[in-house]
Amino acid sequence: MFVEELIIDGFKSYAARTHITGWDHEFNAITGLNGSGKSNILDAICFVLGIRNYKLLRANNMQDLIYKRGQAGITKASVTVVFRNNDRKTSPLGYEDCKQISLTRQLRFSLVMLY
Repeated sequence: MFVEELIIDGFKSYAARTHITGWDHEFNAITGLNGSGKSNILDAICFVLGIRNYKLLRANNMQDLIYKRGQAGITKASVTVVFRNNDRKTSPLGYEDCKQISLTRQLRFSLVMLY
């Protein structure tokens, strides 16, 4: 399985829904100016894969994961990763026939986690 798409919405510095596509299955690099959110892309991937310790996501508390801590009218953070599922041998059980597998994690300002 390989990452095909990453969708970030309201997570850390990403207020607007952001689609990142065009991932290579061998090598990827995240580049940009200082403060442009490069590290937040990696934090988003860790978040959607289930890290619960907010300190590992460079946040003081869970509210720090929502854009401007919800003060900009954004009350939830959502991250979706879409995996390309080409190889039936490495597919999760029950997903062998699926071409893509999506995983979404959402945090609402009330600190409710949804998977």
